[in-house]
Amino acid sequence: RVIFVRLKPTSKYSYFYSSFFYSIHMLIDEVKSLRTVVNPDISKIRNIGIMAHIDAGKTTTTERMLYYSGYIRALGDVDDGDTVTDFMAQERERGITIQSAAVTFDWKSHRINLIDTPGHVDFTLEVERALRVLDGAVAVFDASAGVEAQTLTVWRQAEKHHVPCICFLNKMDNLGFSIQSIRDKLKANPVLLQTPIGSGKNFTGVVDLITNQKLIWKQKSVGDDGRAYEVKPLNELDDAAVLQEAKGARSALIEQVADLDDEFAELLLNDFIENLDAVPSIKLQAAVRRVTLARKGVPVLLGSSLKNKGVQPLLDAITAYLPAPNERHHDLVERMSRLLVPFADQHVEIPSMPAGNIALTVGLKQTVTGDTIVLSKASAAAAARRAQNKADTGKKRGEHASVILSGVEVPDPVFFCTIEPPTMAKQADLENALNCLQREDPSLKVRVDPDSGQTVLCGMGELHIEIIHDRIRREYGIETHLGPLQVAYRETIVQHVSTTDTLDRTIGEKRHVVTVELSVRPAADAGGSCQVEFEEQTVELSPEMKEAVENGVHSSYLQGPLLGYPLQDVSTLIQSVHVESGTSLAMVSACVSRCMLKALKLAGGQVLEPVMSLEVTVGEDYLGSVLGDLAQRRGTVRDIQSRHDNKVLLATVPLAEMMGYSTILRTLTSGNATFSLELDSYEAMNLQDQNTLLKRMSGLL
Repeated sequence: RVIFVRLKPTSKYSYFYSSFFYSIHMLIDEVKSLRTVVNPDISKIRNIGIMAHIDAGKTTTTERMLYYSGYIRALGDVDDGDTVTDFMAQERERGITIQSAAVTFDWKSHRINLIDTPGHVDFTLEVERALRVLDGAVAVFDASAGVEAQTLTVWRQAEKHHVPCICFLNKMDNLGFSIQSIRDKLKANPVLLQTPIGSGKNFTGVVDLITNQKLIWKQKSVGDDGRAYEVKPLNELDDAAVLQEAKGARSALIEQVADLDDEFAELLLNDFIENLDAVPSIKLQAAVRRVTLARKGVPVLLGSSLKNKGVQPLLDAITAYLPAPNERHHDLVERMSRLLVPFADQHVEIPSMPAGNIALTVGLKQTVTGDTIVLSKASAAAAARRAQNKADTGKKRGEHASVILSGVEVPDPVFFCTIEPPTMAKQADLENALNCLQREDPSLKVRVDPDSGQTVLCGMGELHIEIIHDRIRREYGIETHLGPLQVAYRETIVQHVSTTDTLDRTIGEKRHVVTVELSVRPAADAGGSCQVEFEEQTVELSPEMKEAVENGVHSSYLQGPLLGYPLQDVSTLIQSVHVESGTSLAMVSACVSRCMLKALKLAGGQVLEPVMSLEVTVGEDYLGSVLGDLAQRRGTVRDIQSRHDNKVLLATVPLAEMMGYSTILRTLTSGNATFSLELDSYEAMNLQDQNTLLKRMSGLL
């Protein structure tokens, strides 16, 4: 298996490397070592992603990894806008990660292919498509905050793709709180491999519970880069509190691993039952690796990336506990004419790439995120046969190994707005830019309004739309105009209605006659979808006729009776369909669609609005101002928690009320607050708010 990452056509290095050696010459000043072009054994490769809530320290941790591995000579800083993986202008200006960036480097005897992913909910698809192809992940936590809102989202994504994980508690402050939040909120089983020496500003190092060694970073100067640190055995002369905590934690670790791994439990019972301290570190490490790969537990390590502490042991843990590509059972090998090794926005062209690596390729004009690329149908079939032959003999009969990766689940957009070029002469250029951006970012949807003819952008949030607009200006040189942001509402019906309709048309010499009887009803248990069912007397319909009926129903679901928003939570029962001989399938679909429209109008409409889960971390002095503002936004407070000197406000609030919230919150709190948003559900608007919306949309307000 070779993983391919789409290369942006605007990347400054994409099309200028004419040869491998020229590439080396271009990068020699930036990259200390070019061992990335050497092909290691597949068992020495680690394909990993860095994931976390925004501002937990993902990009800073990645930057330290690159520095300590020798691939950059100077440490970059997110606030200074000079990190390797945040190379987009929008990322450096805002200090956030917007697009996943891949880098390749060596650590000791291993090759690490790393993808730094965004932490903002607007760009959650970047995390989804990275985790889909990676073998392991490092979840970075702000140790003082524990599990935050977006951490839950990315953790669920990792679980969906069965990705083994390591936890890194960054910004070390409160260990007990963080471990408990992992256990309570993520429902995970944290396996603590280190205990801290000091905390907060006094955090100086860790005790490695596997080897019983102290790792100390002595801050010799303000500019100390943390490359050098002391490693000493833990002994009886050490600080009594550190020694006692480490001994208790190691005993708990051994017992926990024994509960999770039968092989290790048998070793303890046979050889070390009377002296657990005598368990060899290599045996304990091997057991932790088995627990991690089986996803029975999650190793937890400690550090402070910004203070240059704890990153080297994290790199060791990545190579020790996360799987190699051949341990993840992906069997398909792809072939490409031009390959590049990624290093953020710089790339080295290479002649070939063996299975298990992450690579870039250019020139794939017809592919989008989610495609599995093969040389031909015959090669795909051959790969499937090889995979089936290697499959476990214990599989149930009828199961087949698949060489096709699962598709990426793209969330529905929640914001939309119109976009217009400066002149009609630029319309074609704008369409080309939007087509390229959609292929690169499947969470961006573009449609043309059938009534006005305007181009409409549909995105995952206010920031998402803003970034797309800025990229069109910078990368494609088009000064576009955005219309006002609007919320992607939904509609449903309020009562059960049955109706019938007949279509009788003569076209040329042929007469088309269809009679349809159907009923529609609200379906609160539909999970946001719309359903089509057939009564027993319709079973004689041919498959083609059923498909035509379903097409007519689904076309009606796209535009509700009130404001034309898509429908959800509606169930349609087809009671009877009578078709005269010679009637076309298109006429059947048209009759069903017309009957559906009649039924939906009779059933009465209800507007559903997206309601967001909001988490605000704010100083206690500003809590009253934030609560007062939230009350004006139709928000509902669920809980207020204490987190050291701050308050954490958990609430639900309609998305329509969150326009420009980041600016308002910054003003209210003098910049001393952070927030995160995540779609919670679609809920019915009250009658007064719905009537106001209807008047506004009809131009009466």
